[in-house]
Amino acid sequence: MSVVDSPVSWVKEHIRKYVETDGAEGHEWRPGVFTLLLTTQGRKSGQPRRTALIYQPHGDAYVVVASNGGASDDPAWFKNMQADNTAEVQVLADRFQVRSRVATGEERERLWRLMTEVWPDYDEYTRKTDREIPVVVLERA
Repeated sequence: MSVVDSPVSWVKEHIRKYVETDGAEGHEWRPGVFTLLLTTQGRKSGQPRRTALIYQPHGDAYVVVASNGGASDDPAWFKNMQADNTAEVQVLADRFQVRSRVATGEERERLWRLMTEVWPDYDEYTRKTDREIPVVVLERA
């Protein structure tokens, strides 16, 4: 099955450039803000679905935030990972399998601070929603 990229046009274009250049274009999305590509299995369709996410390395793992821009609902990729916690990640030219887990408690607070250092808008997103925005750890499988 072919991968379905984000339906958001600017994200789809970002992904295209990232894939075509092995991240030479797109890995550093904005100065000091790095992205990875996450491909999950659609929980309803079974179709592979790919999006670009801001990340921070954390030891051997990668941390991402399921912010959905502060929307009231979790992003589709997060819902897919709740149904199946395995996925594929691409960082630059490196492609590998991961297992995801949601950080909780003190770990979540520490990782939230790590992520807001690189993308302060996450704090603004919390003011737009009643849900606790998940912080997700992607560990190599």
